[in-house]
Parts: sequence; C-alpha cells; structure tokens
Amino acid sequence: MTAIHELTARSYIARHPGLGGLIKRILPQTLFGRSLLIIVTPVILLQVVATWIFYDRHWDTMTNRLAFAVAGEIGMVIEQLERDATITQRTDTLAMAGRNMDLIITFEPDAVLPNQHQDLSSLLERTLGMGLDERVRKPFLIDTRVASNWIEIRVQMADGVLSVMAPERRLFSSTTYIFLLWMVGAAMVLFAIAIIFMRNQIRPIRRLAAAADAFGKGRDVTRFKLEGATEVRLAAAAFLIMRERIQRQISQRTEMLAGVSHDLRTPLTRMKIQLELFGDGPDVDDLKADVIDMEQMIEGYLAFARGEGAETPVPTDLNRLINEVVSSVRRDGALVDLHVEGELWLPLRPNSIKRCLANLVGNARRYAEHVWVQAGRREDAIEITIDDDGPGIPATSHEDVFRPFFRLEGSRNKATGGVGLGLTIARDVVRSHGGDITLGTSPRGGLRAVVRLPV
Repeated sequence: MTAIHELTARSYIARHPGLGGLIKRILPQTLFGRSLLIIVTPVILLQVVATWIFYDRHWDTMTNRLAFAVAGEIGMVIEQLERDATITQRTDTLAMAGRNMDLIITFEPDAVLPNQHQDLSSLLERTLGMGLDERVRKPFLIDTRVASNWIEIRVQMADGVLSVMAPERRLFSSTTYIFLLWMVGAAMVLFAIAIIFMRNQIRPIRRLAAAADAFGKGRDVTRFKLEGATEVRLAAAAFLIMRERIQRQISQRTEMLAGVSHDLRTPLTRMKIQLELFGDGPDVDDLKADVIDMEQMIEGYLAFARGEGAETPVPTDLNRLINEVVSSVRRDGALVDLHVEGELWLPLRPNSIKRCLANLVGNARRYAEHVWVQAGRREDAIEITIDDDGPGIPATSHEDVFRPFFRLEGSRNKATGGVGLGLTIARDVVRSHGGDITLGTSPRGGLRAVVRLPV
C-alpha cells in the first residue's frame, strides 16, 4: 500500500508541476530554517491539539456547569418568591440570596420585559440561555454590556421583573487564560531553546562551508578546527585530508615542472652553441628555430610552475596591478584605454594575477591595434574585461584555445604567436583563485576576454 500511495503522490505532482515549486518556495531554503521547522512543527501541532481538546472538553464542560448552576439558583429564587405572600418575605428572600449566592438580586414590581428577539451570539450567552430555558422556563433577557465583568439577567415574572447581576467569574473559569498563557509561554521558551541549539549546531557547518569556499578561491585556511556533531567533524576531517592531498599534488606537479624545465636548459644551451659552430644554412636555421621554440616552451613551463608555486595570497590593490600591466604594454607602443571603477581590493597572489593579466593584454595587443581594459565590481565578484579590435576567434574555438599548446596558426612561428601556453596559464591562475576566464565577441569587433574573481 505504501508503494501505491507513493506512486499516486508522484503522479499527482507530475500532473501539477506548480505544486512542487510552490512547496519549495514556501519551505525555508537554509538548513537552519528547515531544522528549526522540523523541531517547532510537532510542538505547534501538539499545542493546537491540546488547545482544541481543552476548549472542546474543559471550556465547554465548565461553562455548562457554571451557567446551569447560576440558572438553577435563579430558578430557586423565583420559586421561593412565588411562595412568599408578603413584601417582607420577598425582601428577606432577596437579601438571603444576595448573602449566600454571590448575586445581586432586585425585584421590579409591575415591570414588563420588551417583546423582542434576543440574539445570543457568544458561547457564554448561548450556554446561559440553555440553562435558563431548562431551569427557569420563563421569558428572559441577557445583557453582557451593562457593566464591566458583570452580566445582567432579567426574568419576566407574573407581577414584575427579577433583575439578577452575576459576576463573570460565576459563569466561566479563569483557568482558560492561565492555560493559554502557559501554552504560549511554553511555546516561546521552546522556540528560543531550539533557536539557540540549532545555531550552535549550524555554526560548524557554516565554518566548514566558509573554509571550503576560501580554499576554492586559493586563500589560506590555517585556523580551521574540528568542531560540532560527529557527522560534521567527519565532513571537516575529510575536507582537511582533501586539502592536504590537493596541496601535495600541486606541490609535486610544480616541483616536477620546475625541475624538468631547469634540467632541459643545459642541453639546449649546448645545442645552441653547437648550432652556432655549424654556421648558416637552411637546415641549421630550422634547427635554431626549433631550439627557440623549445626555450619558449620551457619558459612557459616555468611560468606555469611559478603560477602554482608557494606564493601566499595577500590583500592586494587590483587597480595597481592593472595599471602596472597596462603601463608596461603602453611603453612598448601599444594603444590601450583603461577604465577602473572604484577601489578593488581582495586577497590575491599578486605575481600570478599580474602574469595572467599580462598574458591576456599581450595577446590582445599582438593581434589588434587598439585594446580596451575595464575593471569593476559586479555583484559578488570583480570583473576585468579586455576588448580589442582584432580579427577575434571563432566561437567554436573559444574553449579550445585554453588547451595547452593549442594554436589557431598551423605553425609555431615566433612571429605569429607563442607556444600555446599563455591562455592556459592565465585560466589556471584565475581558477586557482576561485574564478574563471571566458571568451566572447567584443562590441569593438574583435575578441572579448572576461576575468571574473570572486570577492
């Protein structure tokens, strides 16, 4: 039966796709809110059920008993007044009733109740009316507005009207308010305890998320410690182990690249010397060009290794880095427009970011006559946009150019570009800071490169 019900529920949600979305919008989005909802909802339901039972049983039963008791006392006074033959006897009866029944009773001779229909709207009026119908069996009027905390009951007798002033405490129990205050007070106390408890439980999870986010942005996470529930501690321990493995792998890779690149310099130097001794010739020129390409690749490896090295992120003025890169390119004769919006500070590896921006601006300057650089804060990140008026790159190759050694030119001629590591190193640097680089078509007619660094 459970499987059938589950299939029925799924089919209903499939036919009504808006229902699932509505539930998702109503439910809290945070773990704190959902956990608090799980704790508080049963308490609220329990109190609602208890309140319903209280009103259905206690309030109704107690009100009936009290109202019928007052109606019975009024009926007894009326019967006694009908037996009394003289005014003195009636006066004594009214005085005795006032002393013993906690009621103020007066008799108005020859008075007549108005002939009107009375609307008994409240539960107290209806209950008291049923009691008077059963115990008194005479025409009556109930006035709950005659005085504060008092109710007037006027009963039509054969020779006048009996007026009875009854205090409200005679007709309903004050424990109703005590019960409601207790329920509301208990709910508030439980709610406060739940908030304090859940905040303490959620805090380690938030710290773990903040540590993971900082590590993903390439920032140092040194003061993180294990705390919280057992499951949270296990997740935090797994994060620390993962961080150590990633850092070890990065260190091993950079050391290997740096070592290999350094070791290759010696044989390349010997090859250059030997080629110089061979003199000039077509074959020798080709070999020299190959050696130059190999040197460029080694420099790319070293730049890549330096970008993934042990440089520590520090609070950096990004405006200063961008100005230094643009100034360097301008000194080489490039036409570059720069626009920076406000102060841009964030933790960075300054040398790596400077090398990344130099690669991007250098690529734009190599293929274009005019370059535009713009930087500013966009929501939760800083965006650096580099536009040019060059030939651009086909949209189908926007991702391919980030692959190592990929070049749009068919040759590795130094005059037409590098060895195909510039954009690879640039994206690797930005991604190590938690950001990314994307390419698109520039409104200037060439290529647009967008560097996005999370704040």
